Amino acid sequence: MSATASPAPKESETQSSSPSQSPVELQDAVIRFAGNSQDGIQTIGGFLAKLAGRSAREVMTYMTIPSTISGGPSIFQVHLGSGEVLSSGDEADFLVAFYQHSYDSHIGSLRDGGVCLYDSDHVKPAESTRGIQHVGVPITSATVEALGGNTRERGKNLFVLGLVTQLFKLDHDKLTGIVERNFGRKGDDVIRNAMLAFDAGYGYQIGQDLLARSFALKAGKSLDADRIATDGNTAIVYGLLAGGVRYGAGYPITPWSSIMEQLRSELPKYGGLFVQSEDELGAVSTALGFSYSGHLAVTGSSGPGLSLKMEALSYAVMAELPLVVINVQRGGPSTGLPTSVEQSDLMQAIYGSHGDCPRIVLAPKNVEDCFYTAIEACQLAKKYSCPVFLLTDMALASRIEAFREPNLDECLIEAELDQEPRDESFKPYPLDGETRHAPPGTKMLGGKYPVVTGLEHDEWGHPASSPAIHTKMTAKRRDKIKRLGAELPLPEIFGEATGDVLLVGWGSTWGPIREATIRAHEKGLAVSCVHLRHLHPMPNGLEALFAGFKTVLVVEMNDYGLYGYGQMATLLRARYCDPRIQSLCKTDGLTYKIKEILEGVQKHL
Repeated sequence: MSATASPAPKESETQSSSPSQSPVELQDAVIRFAGNSQDGIQTIGGFLAKLAGRSAREVMTYMTIPSTISGGPSIFQVHLGSGEVLSSGDEADFLVAFYQHSYDSHIGSLRDGGVCLYDSDHVKPAESTRGIQHVGVPITSATVEALGGNTRERGKNLFVLGLVTQLFKLDHDKLTGIVERNFGRKGDDVIRNAMLAFDAGYGYQIGQDLLARSFALKAGKSLDADRIATDGNTAIVYGLLAGGVRYGAGYPITPWSSIMEQLRSELPKYGGLFVQSEDELGAVSTALGFSYSGHLAVTGSSGPGLSLKMEALSYAVMAELPLVVINVQRGGPSTGLPTSVEQSDLMQAIYGSHGDCPRIVLAPKNVEDCFYTAIEACQLAKKYSCPVFLLTDMALASRIEAFREPNLDECLIEAELDQEPRDESFKPYPLDGETRHAPPGTKMLGGKYPVVTGLEHDEWGHPASSPAIHTKMTAKRRDKIKRLGAELPLPEIFGEATGDVLLVGWGSTWGPIREATIRAHEKGLAVSCVHLRHLHPMPNGLEALFAGFKTVLVVEMNDYGLYGYGQMATLLRARYCDPRIQSLCKTDGLTYKIKEILEGVQKHL
């Protein structure tokens, strides 16, 4: 079925004088694959993202997957660009629809003038009034023909990958190399079938009667051989390894589980160990046992699992044991939306345990930052001898980005076990100094050995119920966190230091907020933004940044709550008593679109 109009180029496109002969060059392209989770669309989306990492292009992906074991409708969206890519894209430029339900559900996400490539074996497209070009390809039957009837529909994702490679003039050799490496351990038959499907799609002649143009993504400005492409969970794993973590324990839960599985395979390579425990409480207790023995340890989960860990995390605060705690947030409460994105565990991370229980909370802004924030979490846990929470979310966990490979010589921290003898003046909990534990087996030259307990204690760790001691120890645990806040640098403002609206965000909202700020500038609006990495404690002096703006709009993915403010906005209003601090919240389980943030800005101008 041919369209009445070909897709109109975006402003970033350049078009030759003879579009039928030369491809349209695209500065960037948003491609959405829509099908079922069993179709392998996440696999081919990941291949395209890895190719971007090897082709001097920026990339950001986004996916939705069903929370049921039986699977169901799913999408994988890839935003490829030769310049900076800050979001996965509000609208798709190209939609690949595998089924009728895929078409019906996602044709509205395609921009005016976009291209819809659909499986003509399953989809009957509707007439378009938005200049959309429909291109029908018998994906299922062509794949079966290429591989043989016994394969049924398996392999049509690779057929589509071949089509996309042809359509966008992507690097065929690099992409086939990625495919072959991915399936290399599955045997020659699997590789052969994969390449047969890919080559069938790559060689399929769509025809000028169906597609008026071909496209070519511009290459990036420079080719960096040290670039890598990976997802946020993997970046965290390698950040923990670089930060000196060698031991940990956990229990599976979406979307934390891939971190646990990677740690199970990686830690033994470095002489370490990861334990899958019988439940969440057993996992955090096992991790605390590793920390007590003198090894920096990690545990993690998602919101429901962190709730089950809270009793033992209070022990970690009282005993002042270093521990890294990962929370890959998802929609809640209860089991909620296991495969959707939300930022609703901030208050849980800061205040979740019983009693006065101060700890450090960090949040990375993108996939690259997941690596470096994990290293910082390790450093802070050891320096301040306390639990450090790393708050990420489903969006960061699953999406793929390309970035420069870290220089391990600069950031690697060697794991050390300090069992040097302690002199007679050693006390693990000195009121006038930093907490420093002596691992079991450490010789005490004075003959007096310390105790680690969840009870309130004196400077040696011996249980003590004295009101005066409890007051002093409570202040000690609080003040060391306050000292960190005084040492933290202020985040930089992106844009002017004064204006009408300052957008404030944390976690994975960084990219959409920054792109919204750029678009607001293009419209002549006085909008700037700032992003918080250190959530508890926050750096001192934020009020000086806020002073230059009429409205401080905190953008976050949680509910407005009973009093009309999101969780971060509530904390900022509580600290600064500033009525200019307002909220922009959403709870639909999806990442922010640029237009949603701009609409929020307009309401406050």
